[in-house]
This record gives sequence, structure tokens and C-alpha cells, in this order.
Amino acid sequence: MRAVYIDGRERMAIRETTTSEPGEGEVRLRVDFVGVCGSDLHYYFEGANGEYVVREPLVPGHELSGRVDLDPSGRLAPGTPVTVHPARFGTPERGIEDDPHLWPGGSYLGSASTWPHTQGGMSELLVVDAGMVRVLPDGLPVRRAVLAEPLGVALHAATRAGDLAGANVLVSGAGPIGLLALAAAQARGAAHVTVADVLAEPLERASALGADEVIRVGADEQPVSRFDVVLECSGVAAAIGSAGVAVRRRGTVVQVGMVPDEPRPVNLAPFISKEVDLRGTFRFHDEIDEAVALLLRRPEIEQVVTHVLSVDDATEAFELARDSRRSGKVVVELGDDAAAER
Repeated sequence: MRAVYIDGRERMAIRETTTSEPGEGEVRLRVDFVGVCGSDLHYYFEGANGEYVVREPLVPGHELSGRVDLDPSGRLAPGTPVTVHPARFGTPERGIEDDPHLWPGGSYLGSASTWPHTQGGMSELLVVDAGMVRVLPDGLPVRRAVLAEPLGVALHAATRAGDLAGANVLVSGAGPIGLLALAAAQARGAAHVTVADVLAEPLERASALGADEVIRVGADEQPVSRFDVVLECSGVAAAIGSAGVAVRRRGTVVQVGMVPDEPRPVNLAPFISKEVDLRGTFRFHDEIDEAVALLLRRPEIEQVVTHVLSVDDATEAFELARDSRRSGKVVVELGDDAAAER
């Protein structure tokens, strides 16, 4: 089978590799689609994602959908359409017993955080634990289901924000996660969702997806003490400070966008003077199941995917994915059956 490997900074290759046989409690999948995530971009363009450095060839990809190839237990028939929860949880720890996504010692598909690295889904075949498999409901196309993992991230951010029913929400950053955060806030009952970005093209996508209002940072008047909740999805230091300005007194800012593992200047004065709650969010627990149901209910969310490229063009896909003027979510297509889903 073929797989995409990141060998280091701006070094990528497609190689033939051995096909693994699933053991007890495992399922082998035929991967159709893999979304290119921000962490994948860091691994390719920088050779590291934060403190996690590529030390051996790494197969990227944790946003994936496809079909069952082989289930030794016989529970899932070949061809069953699926997506995957990409985490294996670690060891429970006091205070986070009910939050397995935070337990130390776990792993995530396509991650250099473990040694050996946890290989990802950008390969024609992939063996995973059976408990990671999510069967798609009738009516949900395999291509749309590639968004289940990043939508689960957005829904977990909404979980961290608290009750959004009737809330006035700002989404800062209109990249793929920002667009999915818009959908998540709407699904959780927000009364009004505004999306802000420095670029016009991502804001056009946000408007098409149903944002109540868009704000062009640097061109439009910036809001002050207006929002109940800010979902900060850009990870830019200046935007984090601006989120503190935009949120109301005793409002909540959830930091969704990843930031470098290094000191960066952030203006915390508004957070202090307004007693703002600043909350982190990391991956998700079980929100992927809610994401699958939401993707079935709201097919228009699929428009977050702006480009689908063949695995033979994986390097081009990564180049495209980091250009937010040109692209929203970029997806790599693998296998012969995937074309039928387009």
C-alpha cells in the first residue's frame, strides 16, 4: 500500500509500505479522505508541531473517513462507511477522571508526541482499535464525514464555553476550525454569531455558512465589551488580546487556536479588569459522535471543504492548505473508491 511520509522540514514522499494485519480488537480501514490539519502543516513546513519534533518518517493525518477493509471479529462488514476517533487514551489522573482526552500517556494519530511516533491516516490502509471506529449513519457521505474530527474539536470548544443558548458569540479567525466553530456555536443555540478575520476571503466563506455578521480586522470598527463568549481560533497573540477587549465583563474567552510553545506577548489587562474567564480547550472527548449527527443534519457544513486533491498531489495540498486566501479545508483523496464520493 502507499502512504505519505513527512521526513522533516519541507521533505515529503509517497512510499510503498507493508500492509498490517489487524489483531484482536482491531479493524483495518481503507482510507478514502484525509483532511490537512494545522498540526500537519507544522510538521511539514517546520519539522515540528510545538515541542513535538519529527524524529522519524511520520505519516500525517488524523481527520479521516473511509470504509472497513477487514474486521476479524465479523462485526463490521467490508465496505461499511466509517470515520475515526483518532485518540487512544492514557492513564487516569486525579481531578480529570472523566476527561480521558487529558489523561497522560495517550496517543493521537499522526503525531510526533510519542516515540515511536503514532503514524497517521494518510495511507491507503490503516489499522485502528475497534473502539476508535464510528460507523456513519445512512445519508452521510464518506467525503463529508472527513470533517467529523475537526468539528468534534469545535464542539468541544463550545463545551468548554458553557451554555451557549441565547448567547452572543464571536469567532475570531475564519480558517477551517473557525468556520466549524461557527457551526458548533449555532448548533449549541447561540442567538448571534459574528466571525472576525484579517482577510476577506475567509469571511466570505463564513457568510456563506450562515454567520450573522462578519468583521474585517484592521478595516472595520473593532467591538468592545460586546460578546458573551469569544472562541479564539487564530492562535495569534494580538487576536488573543483583542478577544479580551471584545468580550463583555465576566464573559468567557476559549482559546481554540494552538499557539507556539514559547513566550509570546499578550495583553491581559482587559481579562483582569473585566474578570474574564480564559479557558483552554484541547482536542475532544466524545464530541465526535455529536459531530457525525450534526454533519448528517446540516449538509451545508461540507462547504468548509474547498479543495480535494489526489494523494499524488499531497505536497500541493499542503501548500494550498496554508494559504487561507485560496482555501478553507483541504482534503487529500486516497484509493479508487473515493472518486465515487465526489
